[in-house]
Amino acid sequence: MTKPSLLAAALCAAALSAPALVHAKLPAPVPTPEAKAKADEAKAKTAHGDKVGAYKLCLSMERAAAHYYKTSGKDPKAATPTPACADPGPFVYNPDAAAAPAPVAAAPAAAAKK
Repeated sequence: MTKPSLLAAALCAAALSAPALVHAKLPAPVPTPEAKAKADEAKAKTAHGDKVGAYKLCLSMERAAAHYYKTSGKDPKAATPTPACADPGPFVYNPDAAAAPAPVAAAPAAAAKK
């Protein structure tokens, strides 16, 4: 081999081994309180959107059932009763209520002492 081809082979070997050295895993970023609050609000918005979607689905199923009973002539009293559709209302985010832990019931602990 000549000197230029040795140099080219060395450069190729270095170029091929460089990506293996660069694949180091970075540590997870530490969430700031602002980022955590923003993520909590996004989670609350998503949960509210799910409730709104379930409410709209419930209304559409009620309309479909009403139309079915109207056009088929069947007695709607024979149908299984279902709970009424619950409107979730507008989205209101209260970060204090989301951050507060659920209250622990003290009655079982008091009954265990007796």
